[in-house]
Amino acid sequence: MTPRAIGKSGRLRHESVSLATVAQDTGVSVATVSRIVNGKNGRASAETVARVAEAIERLGYRPSPVGRALRRRTSRVVAMLSPNLDNPAMAAIAVSTEAALRKAGYVMILCDTHDRPELQDDYLQAMRDQLVAGYVLVSAVRSKGLEQTLGRGEPVVFVARRNPLGGGPYVGIDNRAAGADAADFMLARGIERPAVLLAAENASSTAERAAGFVDRLVAHGVPADAIRRASAPGLSHIEIGYAAARALVAGGGWPRGVLCVSDMIAYGAYRLAAESDLAIPRDCALVGVDGNAINNWIAPWLTSIRIPYETFGQHVLEQLRSQWSGAEASEVYVPHQPLI
Repeated sequence: MTPRAIGKSGRLRHESVSLATVAQDTGVSVATVSRIVNGKNGRASAETVARVAEAIERLGYRPSPVGRALRRRTSRVVAMLSPNLDNPAMAAIAVSTEAALRKAGYVMILCDTHDRPELQDDYLQAMRDQLVAGYVLVSAVRSKGLEQTLGRGEPVVFVARRNPLGGGPYVGIDNRAAGADAADFMLARGIERPAVLLAAENASSTAERAAGFVDRLVAHGVPADAIRRASAPGLSHIEIGYAAARALVAGGGWPRGVLCVSDMIAYGAYRLAAESDLAIPRDCALVGVDGNAINNWIAPWLTSIRIPYETFGQHVLEQLRSQWSGAEASEVYVPHQPLI
């Protein structure tokens, strides 16, 4: 026992005393202590109940309001953690999920993690303190707090990007298939040596899009070393698109077609093309992935694989309900809209 676990009275501090502490002190299982704490004494003898009750009083155990709320599902609040909410795709997922939760009687709290693990952990802890009923993690990153949240068995749904620690319920598209569709689109138009732009710190979702694109081209006889790839560091996909396009052009000029693994990357590439007096799509076809609603207004030059983010919310709600009922987690692949 560390000195900091002891209060001035010599008693253990409440926050340091868990069900396991009481179980160890009384020589019974954690499950038995839990049942007695929650008033379910049927399986325990009167002597055991009395011994546990005495230990609870003596050790100063207090039930965790967070754990109790999560077990009883008394909370009607769900936390969404999402990076870079200035990205229209992230905003569309948030709008869809909030609407589905609100219709079902829940309130959603939205937090922007900026793709930073320390912020993600701060929000996970803050939302746990708020007794949320579950978490919706959009494009989550690996972090200690995420590992702890999953280890406690709290309800979590991963959206757009799979669990970076592996496993868990997922709502998103088949990213490899989306990349393959982009390759088919270009091959059908006689673009046999397209390139691909992506982020240097590549997420699983965008990496899968690029891999599906390259694999389909190779399957159609395009040499793998003939498919140029360019990337750039950073978190802003617009800036990444601009810098990656500049690196691509410096390494061999503009190709006739480029897959940009997100619409925002395509916006950045278009900026460089405009500065270079390159006509898009006449001189180079840019293909994005997202199908942002604003494309018709600001990017009529962009051909984009459309992801129906407006349908994600209902799938997220169903995944949470499954976990609340104790059902096994699953993966939901929402069909994307193929290119025409």
